[in-house]
Formats: sequence, structure tokens, C-alpha cells
Amino acid sequence: MKFFTLFLFLVSLSFGDSILKIATYNVENLFDLEKGGYRYEEYKVNGKSLWNIKNYKIKLNNIAQVIKDIDADIIALQEIHSLSTLKDLRFALKQKGLYYQYFSIANKKNTAINVAFLSKIPFIYAKDLQVTSTYKYRNILEAKFKFNNHEFYIFNNHWKAKSGPESMRVVSAKVLKKRISQIGEDKNIILLGDFNSDYEEYIKFKRKREHNDTHGKTGINHVLKSIDPGEDGFYNLWYDVQEEDRYSYIYKGKKEALDNILVSHSLRDTKDVSYITGSIKKFKRHYLFKKKNIYRWQMSYGRIKKHKGKGYSDHLPVLAKFLFKS
Repeated sequence: MKFFTLFLFLVSLSFGDSILKIATYNVENLFDLEKGGYRYEEYKVNGKSLWNIKNYKIKLNNIAQVIKDIDADIIALQEIHSLSTLKDLRFALKQKGLYYQYFSIANKKNTAINVAFLSKIPFIYAKDLQVTSTYKYRNILEAKFKFNNHEFYIFNNHWKAKSGPESMRVVSAKVLKKRISQIGEDKNIILLGDFNSDYEEYIKFKRKREHNDTHGKTGINHVLKSIDPGEDGFYNLWYDVQEEDRYSYIYKGKKEALDNILVSHSLRDTKDVSYITGSIKKFKRHYLFKKKNIYRWQMSYGRIKKHKGKGYSDHLPVLAKFLFKS
């Protein structure tokens, strides 16, 4: 059966169909060296924490190496500090032979970290989707593309961390769902990013009472309707992976799937644009691990945190492929 599916797939490509590889990657606090704007204490420029030109270039080069090896057509990034940071990363990639002509960042709000896109194909548009006017919530980055004469939308998310209760993630989910209703649930829509939510958050967060202030309702499962997605719900691609491999983050030895890719019903019907079943995977090159842990950007945790100038991110990238028929 697998051989027959592969045969049909290869035949379809021979008739001018095309594939796009789309990825998401939380790069863990990629701050620039400009002295203006809000930043965390350990990222004060040229301070005691050693956030300086040397360590900045190492971090840029390391993250660029990961993105180069992924070689996605479109990659959604989280925890990018500024447009200046995004441009520096783009230049580091260009030096490695990977050129992203198109880029955008959700920086309409003066938050410490933002979401961004790097793309090999042009945007029809890219714009901030404001969740609230307060700095407690990061804006979502909405982008519309056209490829092989088919339109599709991508929403890049970075929801509230688990330091906050589920009600805060529900706020972001509701704004996202409202915007999707305006576009139309029948459109080709991809939701991705760091949702700080498991693909079965409604089960797992019941054990953590400090998160459950919503009577068991979650943003990713209930608002986006990913438990049993119908025509107005979203299918979480993690279900195409063996359960033991469904993770992109490790916290205190426990594997978690905080980074997700979800698709609308139209991307599963195999008509014009479709997710290639089974193509989702986490990107897990050996250099991204140190023993059994993800090789995150290294800091010394004394009285003053100091950058060691090695490591990558505390998240693994996640990617999937999509077929665009001619």
C-alpha cells in the first residue's frame, strides 16, 4: 500500500505539481545588539552577562545553520527580537548559501520578542493580528500567499507560556478563530508556531490545577476544534507521528509538543492543495542534542547569568510538506 501511495505521488509530480516545505522554529531569545527597546536583563548589550558581538554572531551562525539544513520554502520563527535581528539572520543565511528574498515580522507592539517569516515565495500580504492592546499577549503574524495559482494562509503564533493559566492562551485562540471565520473556514489555512500547548492539552493540563482556570476548556483543542475536527476545525499533524516521537521540547526530562502545525479541512481533501500525509516531522540532527537533552543556548546560572557562546535553542524545529497541483 505504501509503495502504491508513493507511486501515485511521483506520478502527480510528473504532471507539473509542486511541493512546498513549511517549517516552524522557536529560536530562543534571539536578541539584537541595539541599545533601545525592552529586553531581558541577561540580554543587556555588553553587560556582565556577556551578550556582546562575539556571542551574538555565534548565536546567529548556529541558528542559521539549523535553518540552512532544514531548507524550508517558508519558515515561521518565534522569539525574534526585532526587524534588525531578522535582517541579520537573513544575511547569515545568505552567507551560507540560502537566500530568503521575502521576510516579515510582527513588530507593531513594543514587546521583547516577536514572530516572523522567512520565505522563498512572495507574500500577497503579511500583517499583525493584534490579540489585545496589552503587552501580556504577543501579536500573531498573518500572511497570505499564492503558489502554483493556489492561495493559502499561514498564521504564526507564540501563545502565552505555561507561567500563565489556560485562560490566557484561550484569549489568543479566540482572536485567531474570529479572524479565520472572517476569511472563511473553507480556505487553505495553516496554523503553526509555539502554542505552549500540547496536541492533547485538554487531557494533560488537568493534572496541573494552576493552569486549569477554564473548567477544562483549552485554546488549541476546544476553540480551534482540534479534538475531532469537522469542516470548521483544525487537524493537528502530530497525529501522523508515532506517539513517542510527538515532541519538540524537553522540560525536566519530560517530552512536550509545544510547537504545532494544524491544517484546515480543505488541506486534507487532496483536491488542489493538500498536506502530504505523514510528511510532518521534528528536525532532529545530532548536533541539536546533548546527551538526552536538546542542546539549547548555554547560560551559566550563577548570581549573574552569563552567555557561554554555544548551543542552539531549547526547541526543535517542526516541518511538513504540502502538495500544490498544477
